[in-house]
This record gives sequence, structure tokens and C-alpha cells, in this order.
Amino acid sequence: MSDAPAATPPAPAGQPVQYILQPRESLFGRFGKLLLVALVLCVLAMIGMAGQVQQYFGDGQGPNEKHHSLSRDAADKIAILKVTGPIIEGDDYVEQQIEKIERDDAVKAIVLRIDSPGGTVTYSDRLYHKITQLADERELPLVVSMGSLCASGGYYIAMAVGDQEEAIYAEPTTWTGSIGVVIPSYNVADAMWWTGVKDLSVASGDLKLMGSPTRKRSAKEAAIFRGLVRQAFDGFKEVVKAGRPAFRDDEQALEAVTTGQVFAAKQALENGLVDRLGFIEEAIERAAELAGLSTDSVRAVEYERRLTPIQQFLAAGSPGRPAVAEQGLRGLIELSAPRAYYLSTLAPVWLASE
Repeated sequence: MSDAPAATPPAPAGQPVQYILQPRESLFGRFGKLLLVALVLCVLAMIGMAGQVQQYFGDGQGPNEKHHSLSRDAADKIAILKVTGPIIEGDDYVEQQIEKIERDDAVKAIVLRIDSPGGTVTYSDRLYHKITQLADERELPLVVSMGSLCASGGYYIAMAVGDQEEAIYAEPTTWTGSIGVVIPSYNVADAMWWTGVKDLSVASGDLKLMGSPTRKRSAKEAAIFRGLVRQAFDGFKEVVKAGRPAFRDDEQALEAVTTGQVFAAKQALENGLVDRLGFIEEAIERAAELAGLSTDSVRAVEYERRLTPIQQFLAAGSPGRPAVAEQGLRGLIELSAPRAYYLSTLAPVWLASE
């Protein structure tokens, strides 16, 4: 028996010949999902490598180092230490920068860049002492550059300059000051009767629920809160004296600037809260001068948060927007901080910022 394939019978006369073509499955169709996954991984890897390139002079630890200005190839550095936004426990970015500078022997001076409405008493004091300790132990000149707002806890941190002369720069439109202490507290006790809500809390003592918004504040509680504020305020004024020598022997001048008032830059200069009006470039030049360096032989560097490749990929899709984890309380404080705007819009400010 022959194994040859049977011949195709001829089509009947008068009928067209039909050919059936079997579609071939494309290579992309078969392996498309794998190729897509591989492409995403390649993109993430490229973003990660790009982040590593930005650390061209860094030690690979802590925040990424980035060139800011002056000579790009100089060995000596002026470190820009940034304090931005509300000063609240849980955000260790400033401390990461401090540790980065502490490990880097090439850093010869620090420019403390502050744009903050302040924050908690405890964390403002912690950062003040950490920065003071860094400058003292490394014998690094410290110059402050104020951004749009350097108020309350932000000004507290600025006092780390100590006795250094001509060391605090405010931009012409800076608002600063707000030297004082506040314990925010609200009470809804008088409005509870018509809501039907009752406070049935059980406490071990009459002061355990001190500050509760559902109970009327007693005279004893009010006196205790005033004492807490007074103690923190006295500490604030001592820090101001440490950073502004002119106030040490002039209590009247000190009392005039510690009323909680926010001062415009020129007012702050007239009242001795700042030394000069100028931008961050002038502060960098002053830091180089104090370190005995020429601006041609030093480079100014700043630090950025280190992100994982995944975080960088997600951030690339929404440039300029804060991470979700950074919103909430920090965002609420930032939005409620007093600021001035040159702005023409019918939308709320927070939408315009987006």
C-alpha cells in the first residue's frame, strides 16, 4: 500500500476553488504577557539605575546626594540641610540628612534651609539639638536660609546658628517669627445636650480627663495648661537668646518679638530676628566665606529622599504630588499654615497646588 497522500479530488466543473488558510498564532500573542512583565521590570531597573547615577559622589547610604550649585567637580562640599513642612515626630528625613553630613568628611559648611510653619515642641527641640551638636562636633560653619515661611518651631531650629555673626538670611518675601507656644483645644460640652450624646468616661482621677472636649474645663485645669505653656515658652525664649546674642541683655527687645507675631522679612530684619535679606545663593556664599573656601573650589549639594525602584516608578506618574503616606495630618497642618499667595483662581488653594 502506498503512503503517498491522497490527491485532492478536482472541483466540479464551474465551481470556484476554495483555499482554507489556517491563521498562525503570533509570537507576541503567545508570549505577550511575559514580554509585558519583562518590559515593566526593565523600566523599573532603568529607573533604579538612574537613581544610582544621581549618587555619583554619594556613599550609597541615607538620602541621595544631588549637585545644587557652584563647582560640580570640586571635592569640598557645602551641605544644604533642608527642613521642609510641619516638624512632627515620625518623619526622620531631617535626621537622615544630619547623619549623611556627619559621615561625610568632605562637608566643610552647612546651609540650613528652612521652609516650615513649625511643629511639636519636642521634635523642634530634638532637631535643634541634633543640628547644634553636628555643627559643634564637626566644627562646621552654619548659615540659615529661610524660605517662604520660617515660623515658630522653624525659627526655633534656626537658632542653631548660635553666636555666628551674619548667619541668618531671609528672602525678601519670607514670613518668620511666631515665637510662642500653643496647645490647640476645642470644647463641645455646651452643644452636647441637644445631640443626646453623653460622656460616660470613668477615670482614676479628676485630672485624668484634663482637656477632654466633652467636659467643661475647670479653673484648676486651665491653670495647669497655662503652666505647661509658660514652661515651654520660657524654654523657647532661652533658645532665642542662644541664637540672637543681642537679646541676651535686652529683655524689652526680646519681649517685643516674642508675642507670637509673624513678621515680614523687613520687619524681622529691623527687629533683629534675621541678619540679612537674601536668597539661598547668598547664604551659600556666606557659608563658603566662613569656611575659608572660594566658591570656585567648592560645590553645594542637597539631599533627596531615597526611593525604591517601585516608589520611583509610582512617583514618575504623578510628579510634584506628595506620597499618600505624607498626607493626612502633615497636609492638614501645611494647608492651615498662614501663607501669602500671588494667585488668581476660583478654585481653593489646595486644588491649585495640585
